[in-house]
Amino acid sequence: MAWGKKKGARKEPLFGLPAALADLRLTAADRIPGGDDKPKKPAKASAKRKSEDAGDEPPRERKAPGSRSGAKRRSKSRGGFSLGRLVYWGAVLSLWAGIAVIAVVVYVGAHLPPIQSLEIPKRPPTIQIVAMDGSMLAQRGEMAGANVSLKDLPPYLPKAFIAIEDRRFYSHFGIDPIGILRALVTNVLHRGVSQGGSTLTQQLAKNLFLTQERTMQRKLQEAELAIWLERKHSKDEILELYLNRVYFGSGAYGVEAAAQKYFGKSAKNVTIAEAAMLAGLVKSPSRLAPNRNPEGAEARAQIVLAAMADANFITDAQAKASIGHPSYNVKPAGAGTVNYVADWIGEVLDDLVGQIDESIKVETTIDPKLQSVAEAAIIDELAAKSVKFNVSQGALVAMTPDGAVRAMVGGRNYSDSQYNRAVTAKRQPGSSFKPFVYLTALEQGLTPDTMRQDAPIEVKGWRPENYTHEYFGAVTLTQALAMSLNTVAIRLGLEVGPKNVVRTAHRLGISSKLEPNASIALGTSEVSVVELVGAYAPFANGGLAVAPHVVTRIRTLGGKLLYMRQPEERNQVIEPRYVGMMNAMMRETLISGTAKKAEIPGWPAAGKTGTSQDYRDAWFIGYTANLVTGVWLGNDDNSPTKKATGGGLPVEVWTRFMKAAHEGVPVANLPNAQATWGLSNLAQAASQVSPPTAAAPGPAAANNGGYRPPPPTRTNVRPEAAAGLDGWLMDRLFGGNR
Repeated sequence: MAWGKKKGARKEPLFGLPAALADLRLTAADRIPGGDDKPKKPAKASAKRKSEDAGDEPPRERKAPGSRSGAKRRSKSRGGFSLGRLVYWGAVLSLWAGIAVIAVVVYVGAHLPPIQSLEIPKRPPTIQIVAMDGSMLAQRGEMAGANVSLKDLPPYLPKAFIAIEDRRFYSHFGIDPIGILRALVTNVLHRGVSQGGSTLTQQLAKNLFLTQERTMQRKLQEAELAIWLERKHSKDEILELYLNRVYFGSGAYGVEAAAQKYFGKSAKNVTIAEAAMLAGLVKSPSRLAPNRNPEGAEARAQIVLAAMADANFITDAQAKASIGHPSYNVKPAGAGTVNYVADWIGEVLDDLVGQIDESIKVETTIDPKLQSVAEAAIIDELAAKSVKFNVSQGALVAMTPDGAVRAMVGGRNYSDSQYNRAVTAKRQPGSSFKPFVYLTALEQGLTPDTMRQDAPIEVKGWRPENYTHEYFGAVTLTQALAMSLNTVAIRLGLEVGPKNVVRTAHRLGISSKLEPNASIALGTSEVSVVELVGAYAPFANGGLAVAPHVVTRIRTLGGKLLYMRQPEERNQVIEPRYVGMMNAMMRETLISGTAKKAEIPGWPAAGKTGTSQDYRDAWFIGYTANLVTGVWLGNDDNSPTKKATGGGLPVEVWTRFMKAAHEGVPVANLPNAQATWGLSNLAQAASQVSPPTAAAPGPAAANNGGYRPPPPTRTNVRPEAAAGLDGWLMDRLFGGNR
């Protein structure tokens, strides 16, 4: 039996020896191990006894001979096992990684349209808005210029994009691994996203087929589509598509639109410096657009020039010659008030032609000359006096008596605020609402010479006052309207009934909700500028209702007619005799009343001023037989002005505009306004005014829901209102308390 071949300590036989001699047997530690024996640790108890017998410190643990070589063999065994395992698991992980990549590609591809059905999409439709003379006013939608061929462009223009966006464009397969690695390293070093790795093909794929969301799925879709584009199209075709579709800011898509927008020239004629600026824009078109950030655009252009020189696309001399010399020629960001018109047109297009799926041209009623004059009148007046009167905004609408809008200004500067104060904003019209009160009174039997008391009045605790805090006693309705006496308007409104006043205003064209209360006579219900001007138009055209409009015709760019405004049946909403009375009364406003500053040499004109409470709004609506124009001035936050009244700033803006608008236009009289209403003209008055009890329904009865002037009310009606013409003549001849 060989020593050390059985596991554990060997149990020696005693052969009948007494137990006391058992300790004489050899222990495992006393035996000499063989070569194949495993190293044994000395027994602790034995070692301790030996140590105690020797009177010495416990000896260090002894290693059995051969133990080092055994450890080496086990180490080699474990080392071989780890390397094999590493190779094995590496292969497994690689396999699963490949499967995962394939799964991701399949998943991403499943969320794309079938590749075989993908086509380069058409350009989004654009809306060209032209003036009545055919000149371009504005463009809406994506401002896309005509497609330009790569061969027609100067060679340095496409090279500028390659230099700064995709230096290896002609060598990669749609994805640039080197570019991605470079961008990754740069971003890690800068601890943020400072550089992108997308190729021009990837950017094109995103612009054509995908959204702008920043997700991993979108990036993977972008990569797949880029590879597809590279397989289907040549490099030059991809580059040409890219240049014609990429966004350059300020609504410009494609190099042609951008060159026209920023330089006023075709992309075929841009210089090296201009090409560099265009290439620099695509990184951040909204932030770097030269009309918004000229310094940033120029700095970026210099980076592009340096990249072009580094790529040997241009010489160093060409780069230095272009650096530091701004080449853009962008008009300063001005008011651009015609854009308010363009926005208004955009709101009504759906009602006129429905969904737009191709580019169209919208022909309008806008007169570019009058639009320019209106813009200058508003801007210059505010620039000169806005601080003095604490007025920050203004609006103007001018239309022909048949409702065709010739000019519209919705604010002093479109680039600062796109809120259209001419169409969208609703403000209290103040006394400019009073003509509807007086017209209602005329229709109930009163005349311009009817007398009413201008004296303090109280209505359920409300004590309205005149602007000057003065009272003039008995005055005619003409005087009361011209001087804008509030107490007379309140009395008159209560006399004819607030509900009847509201009906009159709605009949003439006011569409906003009006509250039929005592204060309606002072214009406390809010209206928009365009609807108030439209409601004054019947006074200028003989009593016919109008619908303010700006679009006359819509065509496709190919010439197909989509819409044409048809002549509309215009309802008679004011009988001509009352039109004549109102025009005579409102003419007096410009002659001796609150709008004496309003003057158009040689032209009969009429109108009414308006100032809302606490001077928050200042209005003037005035008209001739040629044009009806309304002006509003105030503040967007409805804060009070510094006593800006309708007879001040609005009249000045109106006069400046109307003088220019009537130059060279043949003079025309206001409808039926030749009559005067004094004692010397009783015969003329009697011939033009019939008793209200004999009023025929007229054309309006058939065309306005059966409308006829409301009968006189019995509540608080003066005797002359119920007596008709006979009573009026007797009072004028023999006196009476008016």
